[in-house]
Amino acid sequence: MDVIEKNRLLMKRLASCSDELALQVDALDWKELKTALKECIFHGDQSALPKDYSPASYFPIQPIDSEQEVLYAQAYAQGEELIRNGKTAAFTVAGGQGTRLGFNGPKGTLPVTPIKKKTLFQLFAEQILGLSEKYEVTIPWYIMCSPLNLHATVTHFKENNFYELGEENLRFFAQGVMPATDFEGNLLLASQHSLALSPNGHGGSLKALIDSGSIADMAERGIEHVSYFQVDNPLVTILNPLFIGLHDLQNSDMSSRSLTKTGPFEKLGNFVSIGDRISIIEYSDLPEEKALEKEEDGRIKYRAGSPAIHVFRRDFIEQFASGENKLPYHRAEKKVSFINDKGELVEPEEPNAVKFETFVFDALPMAKNPLILEADRREEFSPVKNKTGVDSLESSQADMVKRAKRWLTNLGHSISESSKVEICPLTYPFEEDLSQADLSGYEFNSELIYLG
Repeated sequence: MDVIEKNRLLMKRLASCSDELALQVDALDWKELKTALKECIFHGDQSALPKDYSPASYFPIQPIDSEQEVLYAQAYAQGEELIRNGKTAAFTVAGGQGTRLGFNGPKGTLPVTPIKKKTLFQLFAEQILGLSEKYEVTIPWYIMCSPLNLHATVTHFKENNFYELGEENLRFFAQGVMPATDFEGNLLLASQHSLALSPNGHGGSLKALIDSGSIADMAERGIEHVSYFQVDNPLVTILNPLFIGLHDLQNSDMSSRSLTKTGPFEKLGNFVSIGDRISIIEYSDLPEEKALEKEEDGRIKYRAGSPAIHVFRRDFIEQFASGENKLPYHRAEKKVSFINDKGELVEPEEPNAVKFETFVFDALPMAKNPLILEADRREEFSPVKNKTGVDSLESSQADMVKRAKRWLTNLGHSISESSKVEICPLTYPFEEDLSQADLSGYEFNSELIYLG
């Protein structure tokens, strides 16, 4: 008897005593579980490093010659046209909780801005509304939550009148889950009434878009391109015309932004080329000798890191519905509390279980004509991940203030070093919108400067 059949029989027997467990067992995709076990346990983790790879090439922030200048100008105009014609949508991966930050609630409801204390969701909503008004179009927003925070997230939006975007233009859905197993592939119980379940990784976002009906909704709206970003990055530009335009002109299935890493061991995935394909090797998997390799000019070779900002062609995502494309599972060994044979709850001190995760960047090698466009870290990336230190709320707020001051300084305004500045993305979604505005009514020598 194989382990799948053994699991099935055991769970059916246990489920006879619990309606909740019975529902979970009935909902289990046994075929998918068999695939995960095969890829991560019985045949070992299939995510081993390729034999031959090299740093991936990318489009730089600024064009390097006249030919690229022409291309960038064409791409920007094309991107604006696509937005204006209703061909683009926003997609936020928002399954995280604010627990690590000492915040009780979905991370998207965390107040983050330095003056008005707007939440991450409010920042994104205002930017989407600002872009909608700028381009005279309705931009739909799709938000993937976890099963744990879906209700709280929807409640937050209802309480805030969906931030004036219109309830019909937002779709909320939960990502899928996978059961955890022991190292032999046996399912674990979190309680007498529940399997030990965990989210199936950010790669599950593609399947969730399909299963929730969101991709069908996009098709009905005429959406062609989906802008993917994670909820913890308040500096992200949700719809960047240059990025979307390059993506479209190059007929790319999936395009990505990159950041120039601050050092060889920064915790960002590394963009690499494997033959004619692009992929990402996680920072923890890149060998030290590779990470330290340098160009003749002294720059590290593997300097293009991923901030998890992508654009997908909608019809590329649709290929995951038929099974034409399928993301591989990755093995994550974790400590998982479980009920033992005696009915006792065991709290392990060492990793005892396998969680099965898929990663969205594993779609890159399947994509036709993937491209990478460098992003300016100061403008596009300052995530809120930790309570203190690097990538914390404090560091992110400081970066928001620095960007706002930089925009004003670029216009010739003198700003006190001690001033806090916040710019409303509803009124000024891009720096260019600020440059075209009449700012004569503002006091730029104040301690708190809010431009809205």
